[in-house]
Amino acid sequence: MTGETVAIIPARGGSKGVPRKNILRVGGIPLVARAVRTAGAADGIDRVIVSTDDDEIAGVAESWGAEVVRRPADLADDAATSEDAVLHALEDLASRGVVVDTVAFLQTTSPFIPLEPLSDAVARVRSGDADSVFSARESYEFSWAEDDGEAWAVGHDRDHRPRRQDRDPLFVETGAFYVFREEGFRAARHRFFGRTAIARVPAQLSIEIDTADELEAARVLAPLADAGQCDRIDVSAVVTDFDGVHTDDTAGVDEYGEEHVRVSRSDGMGVRLLREAGIPVLILSTERNQVVARRAEKLGVDVLHGQGDKRAALIAWAREASIPLDRIAYVGNDVNDLGCLEAVGWPVVVPGSHPRAASAARLVLSRRGGNGAVRELAERVLASRTTPTEGTR
Repeated sequence: MTGETVAIIPARGGSKGVPRKNILRVGGIPLVARAVRTAGAADGIDRVIVSTDDDEIAGVAESWGAEVVRRPADLADDAATSEDAVLHALEDLASRGVVVDTVAFLQTTSPFIPLEPLSDAVARVRSGDADSVFSARESYEFSWAEDDGEAWAVGHDRDHRPRRQDRDPLFVETGAFYVFREEGFRAARHRFFGRTAIARVPAQLSIEIDTADELEAARVLAPLADAGQCDRIDVSAVVTDFDGVHTDDTAGVDEYGEEHVRVSRSDGMGVRLLREAGIPVLILSTERNQVVARRAEKLGVDVLHGQGDKRAALIAWAREASIPLDRIAYVGNDVNDLGCLEAVGWPVVVPGSHPRAASAARLVLSRRGGNGAVRELAERVLASRTTPTEGTR
């Protein structure tokens, strides 16, 4: 092979079924970024391209390490096909002298693209074992059609119902990825041509997002699908809520009406370690309570409390500190943290958080608020500074 293997990810801005779908988050990560991350980690892929007409999508793609090919408006409307976008990207690469041998076409609508089957598909095409390989799940389903209220068996005999173990599986295209030879694709102008093979992918991860309900289902599935991934928490700043993060979200009230909360000394050491490493820390709270200010003063960190709009306060603080939002880890636990969780690159929650906050998170810590959660995050952030960076973000 003399040419490159290039991943091409079409991601237009004008999604109709789920508006702005490609930058919406699953597991705390924008859909387009999930596809970029997987493509960048796959064996055999030399370059990752995102084809888009949208500035925000382009910014997210570039921040995750992809190159961007700007797609003209006539290739980003409802009538344009994914093949049109891939061909345009290939033409752009050719104009820059990039020789492409193999294309991996990934779709952002599949949030859980499995890495090993993708890598295997690339290897099969590059070796000449297949001209085109696509992701599919096994199916033993019985399909039916309906005409004028009457059901008709499709692909099986309705009068004979064999057991699963007595049947050969069929395969359902998942839409996650298609890998093919560039030369054959240009000639066919379609993703299927020549010797076509199947890359089997797990059925439980084969979800496609085309509706709001499917988006919510993916968000519920994300903690299980992403479990065990070794993402490094590589950030430039840490911002935390107070109640429920530095505390256990309870308070005692004395006879004078004064509130008292319980905090963790371990968290105090975690904050100290972050400060000594030169990582800014901010406590951001909606509560106008002097205990928040006093705790921040003791820890020697910035504090903004009594904030009705926490997201706006976070953005203003980050701008003043010249820290990009995607370089911030924010730790919260409740619905008033959603704006901040959705704004930063590393949204984090503690165990027992509100379900809506948990669904927006990229990481759920193992320690609860007031019981070492901040220390756990600090240790993970600091560990990321001493571990390899290749293939992670």
